[in-house]
Amino acid sequence: MLMSQFDVNLLVLLVLLACGIFSQNAAVTIAAGVLIVFKLTPLSEFFPFLQQHGLNVGVIILTIGVLTPIASGKLSGETILKSFFSYKSILAITVGLLVAWLGGRGVKLMSSQPDIVAGLLIGTVAGVALLRGVPVGPLIAAGILSLVLWN
Repeated sequence: MLMSQFDVNLLVLLVLLACGIFSQNAAVTIAAGVLIVFKLTPLSEFFPFLQQHGLNVGVIILTIGVLTPIASGKLSGETILKSFFSYKSILAITVGLLVAWLGGRGVKLMSSQPDIVAGLLIGTVAGVALLRGVPVGPLIAAGILSLVLWN
């Protein structure tokens, strides 16, 4: 096989698929599998759309998931109000603010220095596949990296 015919990106996706299956991580398995299907079919024409809007759509879906207990009533208004009087809840609010701020810094860093994106993605996927994490890491990791780089 000629090197020009060798698709390293497909190989990476296949390795990620295997990691997802091996670690029984549905998120990595499904994501890698879907992207392989896109890559090998005419659906690949949607890659620019996914690259431009995928993160925003993912954040919206994640936010819907987080807010659903409020909308469904599982988390009552009384419980929400009490959260402002518990030190644990106030600490949780503070940490939430910090993480959101770090995520914002991460988006800026990833946009301004695309050369670090590959490393962040590899670290995040490894964390998801091997440590049973969740794939929200690249933004937070980039935010932390922006602090380390004084960016």
